[in-house]
Amino acid sequence: MIALSADTSPEAEEFQIQLLRRASVARRFQLVRSLTATTRQLAWAGIKKANPTASDEEVDLLFVSFHYGEDLATRLKEYLAQRKETVK
Repeated sequence: MIALSADTSPEAEEFQIQLLRRASVARRFQLVRSLTATTRQLAWAGIKKANPTASDEEVDLLFVSFHYGEDLATRLKEYLAQRKETVK
C-alpha cells in the first residue's frame, strides 16, 4: 500500500484504515461531523486572528465570503441589515 500521509508510518496508517472500515456508518458519520466542526472552528479562529478588531458578525461574513463567495456574503449582509431594521 502507498502511504497517504507523510507524517504517519504505513503500518499506523493501515491500522487507522482498518478501524474506519470496521466502524459503523453512524460512527463514520460522527467522525465526519466532528472533523467538519473542527475545520469550521479553526477557519473561523484564523479569520478572527487575522482581523482582531472585527466583530463576530464581520468575522461570520468574512467566513461566508471566503468559503461560499462574495455574492452570498453580500446578500447575507443585506439580509442581516434588513432583519435588524425589522426588529427595531
